[in-house]
Amino acid sequence: MSQPSPVYSNVSIALHWIIALLVISQIGLIMAHDATEGDLSRNFVMLHKAGGMLILVLTVFRILWRFKEPVIALPQDTPTWQKLATHAVRIGFYVVLIGLPLGGWAASSAAGRDISFYGLFNWPLLPIGGGREAARELMGMHELGAKLLYVLLFLHIGAALKHQFIDKDNILRRMLPSLAYRPDRPG
Repeated sequence: MSQPSPVYSNVSIALHWIIALLVISQIGLIMAHDATEGDLSRNFVMLHKAGGMLILVLTVFRILWRFKEPVIALPQDTPTWQKLATHAVRIGFYVVLIGLPLGGWAASSAAGRDISFYGLFNWPLLPIGGGREAARELMGMHELGAKLLYVLLFLHIGAALKHQFIDKDNILRRMLPSLAYRPDRPG
């Protein structure tokens, strides 16, 4: 087993897991929307839209936070292709976590459909026209982005599990508070 890895700050860990939970809830909400009809279905979509806007805000904050707390380097013995793949997946996540909410926001704006932010206020619509046809095209791109998100999730979770259970290099401990290495605690 290699030496303990440094861990991310509580802010970085919180942002990671809050965004991760929101992404999972987004998937569940859209599946629930597809499985229901009427007011219940519309409520699932409203929550999905609000969650998307929250993901957008948190992702922008997370990117800005990276200037204060850069990514922790992988162990020196990590193969170059894994370092490149890690970087590509990270960038892919940022693109998707900004692009999906922007696409949904644009589609709602083109169709003139309000985005209620958890009933607190209406998110301002973008000055986009085109009506339902433009909204349909934007939603097609939104759905394609969701498929890319599924691929990124598979790669990210698979790599984290590989590092934890095969490589045993403590990479997963960087983002799991319950496993996080702390110099003042053994193991």
